[in-house]
Order: sequence, then C-alpha cells, then structure tokens
Amino acid sequence: MKKTLLSGLIGLFAAQPALAMDLVETYEKAISYDSGIASARAQLAAQQAGIDISRSSLLPQVGLFGEAADNELENSGQDISYREYRYGIELTQPLFRAEAWFRYDGSKFQSKAAQAQYNLAQQQLILDVATAYFNVLRAEDALTTALATEAAIQRQYEQAQERFDVGLIAITEVYEARASYDAVKSQRIAAESQLDIARERLARLTGEYTKDLDNLTQAFPLMRPDPMDPSAWEQTAVAQNWQIQTAIYELNTNEASLKTAKSGHLPTLDLSARWSDSDISDVDGPAQTQQLSGPGADGSQRQIALTLNVPLYMGGGTQAGVRQQRSLVEVAQQSLATVRRDVRVNTRSLFLTVNTNIETASALEQTILSRRSALDATRAGYEVGTRNIVEVLDAERAYYVALRDYADARYDYIINTFNLKLAAGTLSPQDLVGLNEWLSATAPGIEALANETKIIDDPTR
Repeated sequence: MKKTLLSGLIGLFAAQPALAMDLVETYEKAISYDSGIASARAQLAAQQAGIDISRSSLLPQVGLFGEAADNELENSGQDISYREYRYGIELTQPLFRAEAWFRYDGSKFQSKAAQAQYNLAQQQLILDVATAYFNVLRAEDALTTALATEAAIQRQYEQAQERFDVGLIAITEVYEARASYDAVKSQRIAAESQLDIARERLARLTGEYTKDLDNLTQAFPLMRPDPMDPSAWEQTAVAQNWQIQTAIYELNTNEASLKTAKSGHLPTLDLSARWSDSDISDVDGPAQTQQLSGPGADGSQRQIALTLNVPLYMGGGTQAGVRQQRSLVEVAQQSLATVRRDVRVNTRSLFLTVNTNIETASALEQTILSRRSALDATRAGYEVGTRNIVEVLDAERAYYVALRDYADARYDYIINTFNLKLAAGTLSPQDLVGLNEWLSATAPGIEALANETKIIDDPTR
C-alpha cells in the first residue's frame, strides 16, 4: 500500500502579517488558501461518497406505500363502484445483480484514483510553493546584481567623463560608457518588474504579499541524489509515482465498467416481502358484499416473492455498451503506457539535471573568483592606459553575470531536486522542513558572496 501524504504533518499557523516568512510558513498558508488542493480534496470526498451510493443498490430497500383509488366494475351486466384505500410496507433484497456488483467495484477504483490524485496534488503544492518561493529569491538576486552592475558602470561612466574633461581619453569612450550605462538601467528596470511578478505568483498560492523572505545561506550544501543510480530512481518512480497510480486505477475503473456492460445480458433475482392493509368504502351497486369478497376486500395481506428478470433483447443497447467500454479500456491502457514512459524518461532526465546543476554551481563558484581577478586586472590596466573602457565594461558585466548565474544554479538545483522526488513519488512536507533549516532571515543571499569577493567597491576609487 502506497504511503499517503498527510498535509497535517505540519500544523497550520494563524494568519498574521510577518516581517519575514520562511518556507514552512509559506507552505502552511498555501495549504489553507490554494484552490487546487481544496478542489482535489473535495473530489476525493465526492468519490468516497460514490462508494456508498453504488453499495446501496446491493443492500435491502425498505419503503412505505399508500394508495387511494375510485374503482368501477362491470360484472354480469351490473355496475359496481367503490373507493379503496391501501397502505403497507415493502422490503426488497437483491439476491443476484451482477451489474450492481461490478458498478460497486468500479466506484472503489474511482475512489482510489481520486486518492492518488489528491496525493499528487499535495506533492504538486509542495513543488509549487518551493518553486514560487525560490523564484522570488532568484528575482531578488537578479535585482541585486542588476543594481550593483548599474552602480559600477555608472562609476565607470562618471570616471570616463572626468577623464575626457581633462583630455585623457577620446569622446568615443564616454559614448561607450554612456551606452553601457543606459543598457544596464533597462536591465535593472526589467529585474524590478520580474521581482514584482514573482511575488504575485507566490501570493497566488498563499493569499498574502510578503516582501521579505528568509534567504538561503551560503553554507547550503548541494548533495548528490541518493541513491546515485538513475535506474534505482526509475524503479521507485514506476512503483510510487502518483500519476502512474492514478492511471492504473482509472484502467481498473474502465475494466469494471466493461464487466458492468457485459452483465446487461445476465438475469437478476430479487427477494421481496410485502404487508398491506386495505379498506373499501362507498360501495354503490347490487350485491356489493358478494361482489367484493376475496383478496381485494377489506383486510390485510402478506406476501413473500422471488422475482426473476431475464433480459432477452434491449434494442441492441447492451452490445453497443460493451463495444464502447472495450474501446475505453484500450484508451486507458494506452494512457497508462504513455504515463509510464513519460515518468521513466522524466525521472532519468531529472537525475542527470540535478547532477548537472551541482557541477554547474561548482564551476560558477570558481568562475566568480576568476572573473573578479580579471575585473581587478582590467581596471588596473585601464588606470595605466593598457586597457580601454569597453574592456572594463565587459569585465564588469561578466563578473555580475557570473554572480547571478551561480545563484540561479543553486535555485535550479533545489527545484530540480524537488521535481525528481515528485517524479519518484517520494516528495513530502518533510523535504520542506529539512530545506527550511538552511534558510535564515539574516542571510544576505548573493550579497554574502559579493562581499567575499569584494564586489562592494570603494566609492572613492
């Protein structure tokens, strides 16, 4: 039996304004606000109620009845009219109804499919929250580097203008610096817009606009997937992925529906017990008492019966229903095969992508140091006249791009790791709890790495 996710693993916090919100708090708010998880929960409740509905056709049916009728009889040329009142109780117990049994089996498979979809919705919400959360941090880092780039190139532009004023450089270098400055200003404006959009997408999940989020510390480790075997991840995904489980239960549902359609050829057998009481009044006509004696006269009646119905010809509807359900079973079989193939490929691809993210982050970390050294050397060369302003501007941009790319690689690693666990069917709120330990309200994010490599230049330089 597959392990069911429990959204109650983490208690919901009371909604209140926060100066900074961490990942767990974001998830808790999303659980109570997100419409997707609420819809999946309601769908599960509806399918569970469907089991009781289909089972009811197999259980005893008890009902009260009452009748009032005006009757007219013609017997041996004599007309008799009277009023009859009848009431009673009737119990019916189905003894053999194959169609109802198969429909009941189908409703249980539908409920299991809804449970699998609900589990998938819970895992998808975890992924969506993590993606939206770190996309906000990603956008904040992009804006930080854009602002730093703008400030650095602005200084280069101002220095170029000063050098031109004293006749040290040509006006073309001033134009180059000005063009670069205008370009990075537009990039900074775009980064501000992307940050606003990222916050809107996070607010869609939580219902709150929180400007400050706990940041990822620089000490966060990028760990290899465990186990380090793509085949092992693939096998886990085939066994536990909730998309596959949903497709399996949908196939089972269609197979039960095919049996239901075939059972339209089978007879039904019911047991019924009935008690009734009747009262006759307002008799009009000769020899009333004699004419109305017998089972229809005043008094009570008890009846126990077996009812057998054998369908012989239903207008061809039964055969058409069987053909239709056979086609739907084939559709479900092909859908299951497609989902399995997609999950296998996606799982192995994500395994490779996570490892690539680790290698990329490691390489970019070294690139930052190299580009910082190159920037310092280019600046020094410009001071003595061996480098021109274009080379300095290019070195500035390359350095800040490396910083931004390094931050992106770390966020990509986190999101792709969650995607890998979602594909394997193992993603749970505990993954958020573990990741949350590496978040801090005091962590400066990309600024920490910038300080380590002396990105904050002396304004007097």
